[in-house]
Amino acid sequence: MSERVLFRGARVYDPGDGLSERALDVLVADGVVAAVGLDVQADDVRVIGATGCIVAPGFIDLHAHLREPGFEQKGTIATETLAALEGGFTTICAMPNTEPAPDSGPVVEALLKRIARDAHVRVLPIGCVTRGRAGKSLAELSELAAAGCVAFSDDGNAVADGRLMRHALELAGALGLPISEHSDDPVLDANGSMNEGRVSERLGLPGQPAAAEVAAIARDIALCETTGGRLHVAHISTARGVELVAEAKARGLAVTCEVTPSHLYLTEDAVAGPGGVPVYDTNARVNPPLRTETDRRALLAGLEAGVIDAIATDHAPHAVEDKLCEFDDAAPGISVLDTALGTLGLLIERGELRMETAFRALTAGPARAFGLEKRLPGIGTLDRGVAGDLVLLDPSARWVVDATRMKSKGKNTPLAGQELVGEVRAVMIGGSLVFERGQVHA
Repeated sequence: MSERVLFRGARVYDPGDGLSERALDVLVADGVVAAVGLDVQADDVRVIGATGCIVAPGFIDLHAHLREPGFEQKGTIATETLAALEGGFTTICAMPNTEPAPDSGPVVEALLKRIARDAHVRVLPIGCVTRGRAGKSLAELSELAAAGCVAFSDDGNAVADGRLMRHALELAGALGLPISEHSDDPVLDANGSMNEGRVSERLGLPGQPAAAEVAAIARDIALCETTGGRLHVAHISTARGVELVAEAKARGLAVTCEVTPSHLYLTEDAVAGPGGVPVYDTNARVNPPLRTETDRRALLAGLEAGVIDAIATDHAPHAVEDKLCEFDDAAPGISVLDTALGTLGLLIERGELRMETAFRALTAGPARAFGLEKRLPGIGTLDRGVAGDLVLLDPSARWVVDATRMKSKGKNTPLAGQELVGEVRAVMIGGSLVFERGQVHA
């Protein structure tokens, strides 16, 4: 049920206007943003003091793993969307590496019933590119689009067959949907467990070269140009990959990309740990791997330049036993939804990331990348009379990561014990106040 809520005295980020330096009021009524301005007056409203806080559109995550169905020991729709809610995300796109994989209309319809029953935020399904994500034959893309999928991906499994990828881009393009591709040449990858370079050599671990990502991105951009389809490069991690996307955009190709908070903040050094004796931190094993400091800085620069469209979490919760093993045997992935905002806040405090850039990449940027505004007018904005999704956050709140208190079922984070900056105070979805710090509303 929608409510009448007035946020009093907040700084406001609206993608169309940037970040206001003045204290403004934001009124949400009848399910939409009704007014933004100085000294907004309204009757019969709940007033929430927002001095020192920021009001922004609800965050949008283009890349999250909910694990259900099939891997509920790692996470469920209920647990992972609760983590999303408390992290300020009002819309998340669910990746298809579940069992069964959403490669047909009936599987998506069954998934949507689970989502309607258990999700705390809006969840939009991403369908498979190939049947069972096996890379052998195309899934029923038209059927998946009709069932409500917003994109296609075999995430975790690159579509290695170039001819199959070409056909996928052609068909998906005709349907008006992007292919979100895990850009990785599996031959060059050679099952590397971390970035190939000085750290992998010191630790004696098999490395995954940057060329594995770069070659895959180059191939897919060429196929995108050939087919006229829409390519979205998932979790980009290399400096050269950013350059390729920039060149493709300069030529007018329909290419977008995303970067994770993990790749913006961490490097390959996280695997070894801060001390002289390597810790081989399995919580820092992720695919694509954490790269070099040069790559990290290139990702930040690409985000600032608008080459990178979105910050997406690639939230990947795992059970404890998935990480309590030898590094090479550990499941790749980091649990990110709980820590995403705080990680970005730390980068902002350090002067490595502008606040306006971060908010753009969490709101309007991802909405445009997947064309979500066609389904949900006004999503990712504070346009008056349209959307009632917003987040109230305290950008100066400091807190220490305690993995045991994370809302995600997956406690696999390399950030345990680190102090982060920024915390969500309240969240509205569709005009309803669904979360206040310490309390989730039914």
